[in-house]
Amino acid sequence: MALKHTNTREHQVWKNPCNGSHLLKFICVITLFLCARLATAQDKNVLPSWALGGFARPVGINPIISPNPGSRFFDPMHKKLVYWEANDTFNPAAAVKNGKIIVLYRSEDKSGKEIGMRTSRLGYAESTDGLHFTRKTKPVLFPGEDAQKEYEWPGGCEDPRVAVTANGTYVVFYTQWNRKTPRLGVATSKDLIHWKKHGPIFQSAYKGRFFSIAHKSASIVTRVSKDKQVIAKVNGKYFMYWGETHVYGATSANLVDWTPLVDEKGELKILASTRPGYFDSDLTECGPPAILTDKGIILLYNGKNHPGEGGDRRFNGNSYCAGQMLFSKTDPTKLLDRLDVPFLRPMQSFEKSGQYVNGTVFIEGMAWFKQKWYLYYGCADSRVGVAIYDPAKPAEPDPISGNGE
Repeated sequence: MALKHTNTREHQVWKNPCNGSHLLKFICVITLFLCARLATAQDKNVLPSWALGGFARPVGINPIISPNPGSRFFDPMHKKLVYWEANDTFNPAAAVKNGKIIVLYRSEDKSGKEIGMRTSRLGYAESTDGLHFTRKTKPVLFPGEDAQKEYEWPGGCEDPRVAVTANGTYVVFYTQWNRKTPRLGVATSKDLIHWKKHGPIFQSAYKGRFFSIAHKSASIVTRVSKDKQVIAKVNGKYFMYWGETHVYGATSANLVDWTPLVDEKGELKILASTRPGYFDSDLTECGPPAILTDKGIILLYNGKNHPGEGGDRRFNGNSYCAGQMLFSKTDPTKLLDRLDVPFLRPMQSFEKSGQYVNGTVFIEGMAWFKQKWYLYYGCADSRVGVAIYDPAKPAEPDPISGNGE
């Protein structure tokens, strides 16, 4: 409410219009109350019934994984000991094995001056409670003198998403980065430690037409069956969402060779895209494995906010926030609904300081564990954090405004 302004010779005096009659005071009180309620309503973040959340950051726990300058391993490419996770640890995948949560996290050494110009390798951490982790001193997936060298060296293995089949085969999709073209690679394992690399996922489809295009960020469809999250089929095939500027789709019969969906012109079929004026106005990058539910397929994704007029000014320009989309469970290409504001956004200091100071909660790993969803995310491209959704006691999603600290 505006206040009347009066000038005097010596100073300025602000007069409150609510001074005066009882009726005027009553009207002012009601107006102020309604304004406060409106501000609260605008700030409150309410999730639709189909969405997952809210997710709560456990107090005093984050970040759960940070750089370790002392970890060394003998690198087969340099032929010497390398401090492989000395600079940053971020962008994690997650799965359950033998009653424990396993997190595969991207680590960067100090071989370059900026993100993408160092070498990335995937580290391994395990936990009995999903909060406190024990890490291996050596990476479990990294560039080597193998058939994937030309795709993975010198940039490395980046940004994994992992899921498991009903028979216990783990499948990881990760970015193979040779500092020329990023490609989605796939590898399989029975223990999340020893991996068999199968190479780029689009190398065979359409006679290799999409083999050399930049492609990353794969979210394979999963479901919860008998209290376990496993890879699911949709209409008889495995299905994944992938991409960062747009959301695309792909299908597979064997989890290794994937066929991108195309439109009537033979171009990649766009299933969802960026939205001017929203938190995902610059990028829509697929997150952890999608979840097949009774209400549809829920795709969790990372939205990048445009820094200029095209973005949502309520959120920091260039920040990465987490959103959700709902696709039809019978037609995974049909988008049914979408969150207009993020359910998780950079709020804590460690989510806004590091390699990416504009703020990042980059979601890549989510695991169903002890009747709760554990969501693992990269914090400012520097550390790993966790947030938990308990369906029996949902938390509030992140508010639309405020720093939350």
